[in-house]
Amino acid sequence: MSQQLEEVFIGSIDQGTTSTRFIIYDRNLRIIGSHQVEFTQFYPEAGWVEHDPMEILESVRICITKALDKATADGHNVDSGLKAIGLTNQRETTVVWSKSTGLPLYNAIVWMDVRTSSICRRLEKELSGGRTHFVETCGLPISTYFSALKLLWLLENVDEVRDAVAKDDALFGTIDTWIIWNMTGGVDLGLHVTDVSNASRTMLMNLKTLNWDIPTLETFKISQKLLPKIISNSEVIGEISKGWPIAGLPISGCLGDQHAAMVGQACRKGEAKSTYGTGAFILLNTGEEIVKSNHGLLSTVAFKLGPNAPTNYALEGSIAIAGAAVQWVRDSLGIIENASEIEGLALQVDHTGGVYFVPAFNGLFAPWWRDDARGVLIGITRFTNKSHIARAVLESMCFQVKDVLDSMHKDVGEKNDKGLFLLRVDGGATVNNLLMQTQADLLGNPVERPANIETTALGAAYAAGLAVGIWKEDDIFGSGHKVEKPTTFYPTLPQELRMKKAESWGKAISRTWDLADLSL
Repeated sequence: MSQQLEEVFIGSIDQGTTSTRFIIYDRNLRIIGSHQVEFTQFYPEAGWVEHDPMEILESVRICITKALDKATADGHNVDSGLKAIGLTNQRETTVVWSKSTGLPLYNAIVWMDVRTSSICRRLEKELSGGRTHFVETCGLPISTYFSALKLLWLLENVDEVRDAVAKDDALFGTIDTWIIWNMTGGVDLGLHVTDVSNASRTMLMNLKTLNWDIPTLETFKISQKLLPKIISNSEVIGEISKGWPIAGLPISGCLGDQHAAMVGQACRKGEAKSTYGTGAFILLNTGEEIVKSNHGLLSTVAFKLGPNAPTNYALEGSIAIAGAAVQWVRDSLGIIENASEIEGLALQVDHTGGVYFVPAFNGLFAPWWRDDARGVLIGITRFTNKSHIARAVLESMCFQVKDVLDSMHKDVGEKNDKGLFLLRVDGGATVNNLLMQTQADLLGNPVERPANIETTALGAAYAAGLAVGIWKEDDIFGSGHKVEKPTTFYPTLPQELRMKKAESWGKAISRTWDLADLSL
């Protein structure tokens, strides 16, 4: 019994694009309880993607309850041992809600939604710097990707939002803000905050000052009263309110999902990681220096692990469709029943038979930034079968990651090859060994997969534990960092074939331009 009382646990909410999870870790990073819930994806029009914010909240509640039950059933004393929770979330997804009723004024507009294309084109024409007008301030180009444009769409198109803003009854936030506000009291003095990593994805935060940028707010005509307070990634934010499981516990860590994965992978300056989820996201830690990209990448915050801690910045390449392409093969083409079956199907052939697939369903993000692009499947012959298509879908993820890493090489030069040549990978899709081997082959460099591939949740747990004294930074980034031995995939593809395939991929990419305007 005394041993149970000494147990120390940290919980982590991982609120993703298609599902929510809650994972409980012990001091040695062993998972002692977890639960995952998928939630509804709404597609009201072509290119539109929405979530129900209330369903997301309920998924968080269910996951916490079920994970606690599982840990307790296994004999762990979570009632006294759980010390704090961290939160990580899908980024850029935008919610506006009433602070008097606590109810959303519209569905959450998801990061991959492209309804703001016309607003982007309008701003590019109106603003002196065109598409790159805000890059110097926030590190981001004008794109459908980012939260400010989604907020503008809501202000321009939804009466309930406009009316609530006029009455000073509206609050804006990304999903982290929405969850924290509700979990710390909601209409009863809930905390309206966001962290520096999520704030850096809105287009509204100044990367240097880490504050909302007043000239940008004036340009967009967005009131600062709508916006949450910006905090660091690792600090005691507030206590969970009554009515929630684990009421009274502190929320002490918050990061956007890709930034959390950087912490979970212990990426120091000069080191890169790629997370394969619904999309794929490659980040290179550039230390305390903001590196401006000349090759289609974003400058962003990596993490700031405490109010007085230094800010680490990153170069990022964001890929809209990675694992979502496998879901498309499953749900729209129906040639597999489960996402895990794609590896076996692809292994039935040794190559794609000359087939190339570019999943530009809603345009292309880095390094192309073409919202006029649409998906193509080319190189089809009578020889082509579903196995070739499955293999081409997996290759499409790897080619897109290669495009981003090539851009990183160009932006930072060869001096930081240590991180770029050994790519650390994480996320659900990395269980696919063929995908990982293909990634190594197309890069011509090793790919390292950790024993625990769920580094996003781990990063949020690290940040939360750091704030309440469970771990020190040396436990994350230094000699105290203890992890099981990773799996490394080494390239086997001949250089000549690698270059030839990359050339063909480039041709396929060029075929996607200007397809968005084709009439149905």
